Amino acid sequence: MKIPNAPLFRDPIYDAPTDPVIIWNNKECCWWMLYTQRRSGYHSIGVAHIHGTAIGVAASEDGCKWLYRGTLPHLDFEPGHNTFWAPEVIFAEGKYHMYVSYIRGIPTDWNYPRHIVHYTADDPWDWHFESILNLSSDKVIDACVYKINDSAYKMWYKDEKHDSHTYSAVSSDLYSWTVCGEEVAFNSHEGPNVFEFKGKKWMITDEWNGLGVYTTENFSDWTRTGIILRDGGSRECDGVMANHVDVVVCGENAYIFYFTHPFFKNEDRRRNGFVIGPEESRTCIQVAKLGYDGTTITCDRNEPFDLILSV
Repeated sequence: MKIPNAPLFRDPIYDAPTDPVIIWNNKECCWWMLYTQRRSGYHSIGVAHIHGTAIGVAASEDGCKWLYRGTLPHLDFEPGHNTFWAPEVIFAEGKYHMYVSYIRGIPTDWNYPRHIVHYTADDPWDWHFESILNLSSDKVIDACVYKINDSAYKMWYKDEKHDSHTYSAVSSDLYSWTVCGEEVAFNSHEGPNVFEFKGKKWMITDEWNGLGVYTTENFSDWTRTGIILRDGGSRECDGVMANHVDVVVCGENAYIFYFTHPFFKNEDRRRNGFVIGPEESRTCIQVAKLGYDGTTITCDRNEPFDLILSV
């Protein structure tokens, strides 16, 4: 069996990778993990360690062992040390498209605008700035983009000015987007991730108290079916709830990549927005295999499994 490491990946610079997305790099012919490179390990002012972040890059031939490669260069489109969060990357229409959350500078509190910024690339080391998207407010993050039919793409994202609910927009060309409005309002949450598995359409959201699971027939009207990965597991650095996921579907198998705060001592404090210290702010990336019980998505993070990624 090709059992993945647990933890799957730890950032060797700051030890705080979050918000992973997994892509196939067709230039290097290997898997890439792109992630928010939080700056843990030191005493910062307020939430400065969560800002000023670059997009980290790790590479793997099989998805089981990952090598840190650095950070994406030349993303800045204005002067200064700025903040990049939660990349979403798809290969479509002959190019890589990245939609990444952006904040100017390094705020020490949460009261600053956030936008989703679009880049394109032929080679995922070399990104070209396209635009700042005009969406439903000036505090939007965590884009997820999925092709919903032959002529349309849909984006789901967190709108923090609208109760941190999931909003959506549609596009025919990945450049111009039309806002549809609110789609998931069950509770406040972030990090929507949409995929198809076992003949059904799914969304998983990060509720800061486990991961909400939803299904739909039309990529618009979502029905909540359960919650997964709220209780900690037994693997190393996996004893706490999961956060902000990416799901990779390979044939009949689906794998969920997520991050944990394995050194955090009180999850209730984090759910309530407590500013955690340098030790507790460390994170790592984990992976588990998804199941389906005929009604909803399931996940036993303790169960050994083969990780077999395929293009």
